[in-house]
Amino acid sequence: MKQSEIKELSIAELQEKLSETKKSYSDLKMAHAVSPLENPIQLRAARRTVARIATELTKRDLQ
Repeated sequence: MKQSEIKELSIAELQEKLSETKKSYSDLKMAHAVSPLENPIQLRAARRTVARIATELTKRDLQ
């Protein structure tokens, strides 16, 4: 998910998206622990998306 897409979402949508992305990240980690993923870069992308969403939520809380 790109930063421009994240900025367009409301706070409620961001919180929902954050929980969804965290869940998918943990599912990817478990799948990778059992057997290696075909594309392990998915882990990095999911982790960075979680960070982008969390950063946007923090930024909005401080404003």
